[in-house]
Amino acid sequence: MGTDNANRHLPGTVAAGVGLEALPLREELRGQSPYGAPQLDVPVRLNTNENPYPPSKALVDDLVAEVARLGATLNRYPERDAVELRDALAAYVSGQTGVAVTRDNVWAANGSNEVLQQLLQAFGGPGRSVLGFQPSYSMHPILAAGTQTEFIDCPRGADFRIDAEAALAAIAEHAPDIVFVTTPNNPTGEVTDLDVIERIIAAAPGIVVVDEAYMEFSDSPSSCTLLAKYPTKLVVSRTMSKAFDFAGGRLGYFVAAPAFVEAVMLVRLPYHLSVLSQAAALVALRHSDETLATVAKLSAERDRVAAKLTELGYRVQDSASNFIFFGDFADQHAVFEAFLERGVLIRDVGATGHLRVTVGLPEENDTFLAVAADLAHHGVGNDDDPHAQGAAQ
Repeated sequence: MGTDNANRHLPGTVAAGVGLEALPLREELRGQSPYGAPQLDVPVRLNTNENPYPPSKALVDDLVAEVARLGATLNRYPERDAVELRDALAAYVSGQTGVAVTRDNVWAANGSNEVLQQLLQAFGGPGRSVLGFQPSYSMHPILAAGTQTEFIDCPRGADFRIDAEAALAAIAEHAPDIVFVTTPNNPTGEVTDLDVIERIIAAAPGIVVVDEAYMEFSDSPSSCTLLAKYPTKLVVSRTMSKAFDFAGGRLGYFVAAPAFVEAVMLVRLPYHLSVLSQAAALVALRHSDETLATVAKLSAERDRVAAKLTELGYRVQDSASNFIFFGDFADQHAVFEAFLERGVLIRDVGATGHLRVTVGLPEENDTFLAVAADLAHHGVGNDDDPHAQGAAQ
C-alpha cells in the first residue's frame, strides 16, 4: 500500500475528494456560484471599482501610531456598538449630505455587504421578498439567497434606468418586504432621480434600502434628504470602500431612523467590528479632506475616458460613479478576453453586450484607451469578424 493510501485512512485525516454535493447543503444554494471578481496579476487592473490612489503618508503614519497605541488592548473585546466611530460617521454624513444626523441614526459594519445582510436578516427571511432592479449590484440576489429571502427582479429599461411605472406595478403586484435601489447604479453608473425614489418609497409596503456606495462621485442630492419624511421606511446604505481609498478597511454603514439601528442590533454578531477596524476607519475619517480630494481627479478622468470611448464608436452609459459601462458588443465575453490578452483586466458583469471598466490612474486609463482603440480599429468582435465576436458597434 502506498503512502498516500495509508494516510487517507489515518484517524483524523480530512477525506480528500469530498464534493459539495456530498454535504447536506440547503437546496436553494445547490448549483449557485460564490461572488468573486477575478484577482489576476496583470499590468492594469480596472475591474473592482477601487480608488486607485493609496492613502497618504500622513494617514498611514496616523494609523501606525494608532495601532501601536491600541496593540496592548487587543486582549480585550472591542467597543461593541462602535459609538466613537458612529459619532465620526454621523459628523461626516451631516457635512456631506447637509442632513443633520447623530450616532443614533448611523450603524457601521464590515463593508456595506454586511450592512445589507443584517438588514435582510432583520426584515427579510423565509416567506418574505426583496425587489431589485437588474442589472444592478450582483450581491443583492446573493445576499437574498443567503438569508432565504425571495429575490424578485424588475428589469431596468432599455436605457438601463429604472422604469418608474414598471417599478410601481411590480411593487403593487408583489408587495415586497424590501426594495433595493442602487444610485449611482452599479454596474451602469447612472443616478436615479429623487422623485422616482420617493415614488417607490411611498408605494412600497415595507422598507426601501437605497444603496449609495458611489454617491461621493455624484453631485446629486443624497436620499438622506428623504429620511425625515419616511422614518419607518427608508434606509440609506453607504461605504468607505470607494471614495475613501479604504476598500481594504472593509467599512460600510447605513443612515436611518434610530429604530433601524435597534433592529439590526438584534441580528448582528457580537463584537462584529474589531478594535483595528474601528481605529482604521476613525483615522480615515480624520483625513477625509485629503482622501476625498481624489474624487475630483477620478471624476475628471471618468469624463475623459467616457468621451474618448464615445469618439472610438463605443456606446457609453452616462456615469456619476468611478466606473464606466460601455458596449454594444455582439459577445462581451470575447471582448473581455481581448482586453485581458493585452494586459488590461476589466469586468464582465453578465450584462448582455456590455462591459464595465473602473476609472484608474491616468496612465492606467491611457493603456485601457489604447487597447480599446486597437480593438475598435481592427474590428475585434464585430459580427463580421471571423476571429472573435463582440467589438464596438
